[in-house]
Parts: sequence; structure tokens; C-alpha cells
Amino acid sequence: MESFYTIQGEGFYSGHAAYFIRLGGCDVGCHWCDVKESWDAEAHPLTKIDEIVSNALQYPGRLVVITGGEPLIYNLQPLTQKLKEAGFQINLETSGAYPLTGTWDWVCVSPKKFKAPVPEILPQAHELKLIIFNKSDFTWAEQYAAQAGAQTKLFLQTEWSRSAEMLPLIVDYIKMNPQWQISLQTHKYLDIP
Repeated sequence: MESFYTIQGEGFYSGHAAYFIRLGGCDVGCHWCDVKESWDAEAHPLTKIDEIVSNALQYPGRLVVITGGEPLIYNLQPLTQKLKEAGFQINLETSGAYPLTGTWDWVCVSPKKFKAPVPEILPQAHELKLIIFNKSDFTWAEQYAAQAGAQTKLFLQTEWSRSAEMLPLIVDYIKMNPQWQISLQTHKYLDIP
């Protein structure tokens, strides 16, 4: 769908320069999605893998974030292999709704209520990022944390439109449950893509 060089705004790698590769196509359908234009894969022309890698090489950063849409609807092995050969660290942002394909340095799984992650992906996650929209989402987050690996970093992030209401609850929750960390969408506070 698009690619751009920016600052990773959320999660474990927040603050790092990163080249984002956003793949078109998603059937998860979160009502609060801020990239709904990514849902229809047919609306975005295909781009050759060599062109994607060549574009990424134009920038000094060597961190690539593959996101969507839902990137795992595709077999990502060919793309990640070429990016690895070019010397990139490759991070994935996924809902986990499909099996993991590709070679990854970091896997961030952000489960959605609309289409649950496949069970085998949760233990492979380096990062589990749950979006908190309602108070009941803390219980939902704990259910996924219980399925994650011991090494998985746990993050809670407010849904952007509900930040004023939910952020204080997240802060209180993390103070009582310090295995969790807060993820802020700093790119939105800073008004950068």
C-alpha cells in the first residue's frame, strides 16, 4: 500500500528510526482502525520485492517494520529474505490472525477482538500489545498474556479516541500489575506519520 521512513511511535521500539512497509489487505476489520484504506488489497497496485528493498535502502536506518492491514495474509518469506540479505533488522506488526511466515527479528502481536490470533503465534511473540478501549479489556489482555512466552514484553496502549478516559486507568493498572508497560502512540502526539 505504502512505504515511508519515520520514527516508530509505539511499543518496544518506540523512538527508533524505521522504514515502514504497509501491506494492503485486511479482513480483521477493527472499527477504530486508523488505516481503513489498507483493507482492500485490490485498491493498491502490486510492488516488486526488489523495488521495495531498493526503496528501503535509500534511507540510513536499517530497521524495517512490516505492517498493514494484516501482513500475515501473505507469505512473507520472499520479502523478509530479500530484506535480510540487504542487511535490515525486520520487525512485524500483526494481529496474529494468520500463521507466522517470514524471517523476523521482532514480532509484535496485537490481538483484536474481531478475529482472534492463531494460538501458535502467541508464544513466538517478542511483544504483545493490547489496545484498551473499555475497562473490560484488561481482563481480555490478561487472557492473551497468559498464552504468551515468558520472554514476551507486555504492553497496554489506549485506543487513540479514548485516550483521555482510558489512559489514567492504564496507568493505575500498570502500577498494580508491573509486568505490563505502557505504549503511547508518540507519533500522534508529535504529529508525524
